Amino acid sequence: MKPRSSGKLGTESLARRGLPLQEQIYRRVRAAIADGRLPPGERVPSARALAGELGVARGTVDAAYARLAGEGYLLPRGSAGTVVSPALHADQHLPDAERATMPDRRRTAPLPFQMGLPALDAFPRTLWSRLTAQMARRLGADMLGYPDPAGLPVLREAIGAYLAVSRGIACRPGQIIVTGGYQAALALLARLLLRPGDAAWFEEPGYFKARYALQAAGAQLVPVPVDEQGLQVEFAATLAPRARLAVVTPAHQSPLGVALSLPRREALLAWAETANAWILEDDYDSEFHYVGRKPPALKSLDAGDRVIYVGSFSKTLFPGLRLGYAVLPAALVERAVSALATERFGEDALRQMVTAEFMAKGHFARHLKRMRGLYAARQKALAQALLDAFGTEVRLTLQRGGMHLLARFPEQGEDAGMMRRAAACGLAPTPLSSQYLGSRREHGLLLGFTNVPETRAAETAALLRRALHDPLPARD
Repeated sequence: MKPRSSGKLGTESLARRGLPLQEQIYRRVRAAIADGRLPPGERVPSARALAGELGVARGTVDAAYARLAGEGYLLPRGSAGTVVSPALHADQHLPDAERATMPDRRRTAPLPFQMGLPALDAFPRTLWSRLTAQMARRLGADMLGYPDPAGLPVLREAIGAYLAVSRGIACRPGQIIVTGGYQAALALLARLLLRPGDAAWFEEPGYFKARYALQAAGAQLVPVPVDEQGLQVEFAATLAPRARLAVVTPAHQSPLGVALSLPRREALLAWAETANAWILEDDYDSEFHYVGRKPPALKSLDAGDRVIYVGSFSKTLFPGLRLGYAVLPAALVERAVSALATERFGEDALRQMVTAEFMAKGHFARHLKRMRGLYAARQKALAQALLDAFGTEVRLTLQRGGMHLLARFPEQGEDAGMMRRAAACGLAPTPLSSQYLGSRREHGLLLGFTNVPETRAAETAALLRRALHDPLPARD
């Protein structure tokens, strides 16, 4: 397969002022994918060729490509080059939450069942706007340059204080780095920790974007089954005892929602210390636990300092904020900060200032408390509406927390077909099968409930029933 001309990306010189060069290349490639100039499966120009045409260092292009791969837009294929991810055109492999990030598919409101979004209708926009105006007036000349690549000290301190109280994590602000979201953190850490061919444990099923980021770093993924107690640690240790990294979602496993049991947490920590390996803890929605005591953070049990704790404000505040963070073991801090200084120029200072103020003034804790109550009510309402609409045709898996339901429809067959029927009716469920790495897959629909108000639960469930029972319109 020959790569298309890099002219599809535009060969005009990059602006030397304004956005960093890496950011310009990232946006240019993403725009070409979004508008169809680079279709799924298309091979993109090599980093060397594109760097030559644009007149920039190859490392700048490499960094932009790595970021795009980490976000699922590009898929490295070794000696065969790098291609636009084939999954981008296959709805069964790409949740609508990701489709909504493409510029030509932006939506004014989230679709029912859309995954990965908080309740946007309940966000305190007026308060956030007021804080933004206040922080903008505080911007001094010293804040108008490139911000600290590791994050503003005021936000790192606020994150550390929050984690100490909420998740039992004792850490210094210097161990915290601020990133452009979970994917940016994962892509950075994968490049730091993994060499091409290194084995990495990965939950089966597991979050597909995390899979892309690890593959972009050249990792050899080892799919590890998940049961009612979470990741099967002993089984993983027999498959790949010398793995370099394990990526886990211990509070609410993504997508099954189960919690990693205490014995398996202890076994995982013991393995990491013995194997001199690292554990990446994705704590993506632990704040939303509705029944009983919320599971502790794995990092809070980490006596050997082998766990990298990663969080994001996309689920707790809003995705457009594009801020996340990682708590690093002491041995990784210097390397990570150096990499950030080389690859990025830091996240927007104003966004960081507003987020820090929102946390320091207690608004963050109050917002989370309100959302927990709202989500518990919406989860209950949608679950009951689905049972009323489908009866014995549906099998619901209800967990104690999280932001989605897992609904299985044994009589409906493959979930990709169900997803297409639902999409034709304006719904956006995610097929469970798309979250598997191996060929053996289970089927079901992942139904985000955060943006389905209680008053609309019944009609939304009824619409899904009609969608699954009506024949799918023929394709052209």
